[in-house]
Amino acid sequence: MCGIVAYIGKREAYPILIKGLQRLEYRGYDSAGVAMINKAGTLNVFKRKGKVSELLAFVKNEDTTGNIGIGHTRWATHGEPNDVNSHPHYSQTKDLVMIHNGIIENYAAIKEGLTKRGHTFLSQTDTEVLIHLIEEIKKHENMKLDHAVQAALKQVIGAYAIVVLDKNDPDTIVAAKKGSPMVIGIGTDDFFIASDASPIVEYTKNVVYLEDEQVATLRRGQELKIRNLKDKEVTPYVQELTLEIESIEKGGYDHFMLKEIYEQPRSVLDSMRGRLKANEGEIKMGGIVDHEKKFEKAKRIIFVACGTSWHAGLVAEYLFEEFARVPVEVEYASEFRYRNPIIFEDDIVIAISQSGETADTLAAIELAKSKGATVLGVCNVVGSSIARATHGGSYTHAGPEIGVASTKAFTAQVTVLTLMALHMAKVRGTLSASRYRQLCYEIEAIPGKIEEVLKLNDKLREIAFIHKDTSNALYLGRGVSFPVALEGALKLKEISYIHAEGYPAAEMKHGPIALIDEEMPVFVIATKGANYEKVVSNIQEVKARKGKIIAVVTSGDTEVKSVADYCIEIPETDEFLVPLIAVVPLQLLSYHIAVMRGCNVDQPRNLAKSVTVE
Repeated sequence: MCGIVAYIGKREAYPILIKGLQRLEYRGYDSAGVAMINKAGTLNVFKRKGKVSELLAFVKNEDTTGNIGIGHTRWATHGEPNDVNSHPHYSQTKDLVMIHNGIIENYAAIKEGLTKRGHTFLSQTDTEVLIHLIEEIKKHENMKLDHAVQAALKQVIGAYAIVVLDKNDPDTIVAAKKGSPMVIGIGTDDFFIASDASPIVEYTKNVVYLEDEQVATLRRGQELKIRNLKDKEVTPYVQELTLEIESIEKGGYDHFMLKEIYEQPRSVLDSMRGRLKANEGEIKMGGIVDHEKKFEKAKRIIFVACGTSWHAGLVAEYLFEEFARVPVEVEYASEFRYRNPIIFEDDIVIAISQSGETADTLAAIELAKSKGATVLGVCNVVGSSIARATHGGSYTHAGPEIGVASTKAFTAQVTVLTLMALHMAKVRGTLSASRYRQLCYEIEAIPGKIEEVLKLNDKLREIAFIHKDTSNALYLGRGVSFPVALEGALKLKEISYIHAEGYPAAEMKHGPIALIDEEMPVFVIATKGANYEKVVSNIQEVKARKGKIIAVVTSGDTEVKSVADYCIEIPETDEFLVPLIAVVPLQLLSYHIAVMRGCNVDQPRNLAKSVTVE
């Protein structure tokens, strides 16, 4: 979950590394470090606990010159966040230095052997163990650095994206990956390496996505060389980035999260653009067209995901069962592979991930494929590991999401999953033509309705101010709005650090009702639909115990308004599409509460954007 960046070429490396780390800081921000080799051949390493800004202050008067360097921003796995455990890490002789994203699972056994052979370790990290091993192999076997990296990685169990420098070879960088993302930018007489494309797009649009168990050798003045761990040469596949630099800047907003909330009308529209033609009653999804027969014959859909993507899968469960009349299971990817799940060859497994790099979800994909299931992906990043590992699927077209708390990725995922559910319903003949056409028109109108909700921002800020000092909150919803309650609670807890729980409204009576008093805000999705009267009854139960009700209601509602303390009116829409609209005010409420509490909404404590370790 760490961020890595590297450069070799004719430019000064340090400014490129620092700017890259700032763009990657959403991947981890408990420490940061850089290493450069200057023209005199000196290897300078600077690292500091804390954010990139603290590293900047630390190196202010240091020698940061050089045309080759590596940088790292950390989300701690092995070893607490401190200066010593920060990356980069030296080898035994300090001739080599390395940065690493991932986890080396058998590091303890390797470390024990190295210690017996006289190695001394300064940190608690698995990374330092690996760079010691690489150096030992390089020296004892008289190997070049890239071959030593290959040999060392054959002994490794786990996930990694690594970049290695050798102070005795200032014209070479060696990089390798397995299970953690790595992209190489190819410029004019220079190369760039990063965990994702955001640090690279400013300098070049030509990139190569490294595949698992590949080792890249980047030599000054030469072409990129890639070999796998079996020492077979691989021809680099150069792709052109579609990412624009403006999309990874704040664009005048105070935070990336707020910008991304406001981008949802466009990201939802982009996620249906070219796929939905409501006037013609047509949905075309290129990534699944080859699997229509599977959709037609499928006896079960299994969604695997983590976090917010899991909530999107829960929404999809209601949609696929209602529209396509197929049984659905929604699994935490982190649990799926460890309970020996029963998977049949006629199952369709759909993996959902914003980054397309989520380690648990990737592991679930491999398990499902090994059982013969058809595996599709829904992710946001072109060329990501999940996009390459699945049999097909659809991109969400949400654009870069920098804020750690996912917002526009959720609504983009739900949009794509809604289209998939409708497409499957048409293939299976489970919806009437009139209902199908109605839903096509309804989803086409969603971006405009989100625009209307965003106009409530000032009112939502006022409600946030009233509840910013609460210690606990409850979120309630029924039917397809239950996952929205879960997502609303997750947003509040992860960026404001207020304890919050989401529940099916009817389940409140089975425990959570004991928590309700005059200090407890209860957020309820109470829009018009089949469950409306039941939700009103649940609201009355809360009011009878002096709870404070903040209700998301359909515009023009009078019944809930008469009992709720605060009402947030959203445009009327089909009840199965309510999540796309109802989640937006909950995002804004969480954002404003967190800002008022002085929290860093873009980089909440202990969290990282892309969870690339299990």
